[in-house]
Amino acid sequence: MTRTGPRYGRIILALLLVVGIGWVGWREWRRQAALSSYAPADARAPEGTRIKVEVLNGTRTKGLARRATIYLRDRGFDVVGSGTNTEQRATTVVYNRSSHPEWARLVARALNATAVNRPDSSRYLDVTVILGADWRPPPLPFHP
Repeated sequence: MTRTGPRYGRIILALLLVVGIGWVGWREWRRQAALSSYAPADARAPEGTRIKVEVLNGTRTKGLARRATIYLRDRGFDVVGSGTNTEQRATTVVYNRSSHPEWARLVARALNATAVNRPDSSRYLDVTVILGADWRPPPLPFHP
């Protein structure tokens, strides 16, 4: 009598392991592709420059300002405050609050939004972001 039962079990276990590793690799590759296509790679804060950003959620989607905060911080921007805007918006807008309109344009490029010049020296900010219903956060990182 031959013992073939445990042998098939090992083969099945090895196949499941290979499929699992392939699936995790595929998910990570898709996530990286989605992140790289989301915004230009150079749409980030310049090295050694502190750009103070405020992020306000102008939608009914809970947690959107938090997701944008994480995203902008990953790109080197200093998000110093976040919250909810009183009025709802359909489109995302980035307001320049300082004398550096190029900083607002960088944030706008990172969010695929429009930059508007609205200087306000009474604020301790460089840029204010009001998220609209058109903004979609990039996918969260996958941690198996």
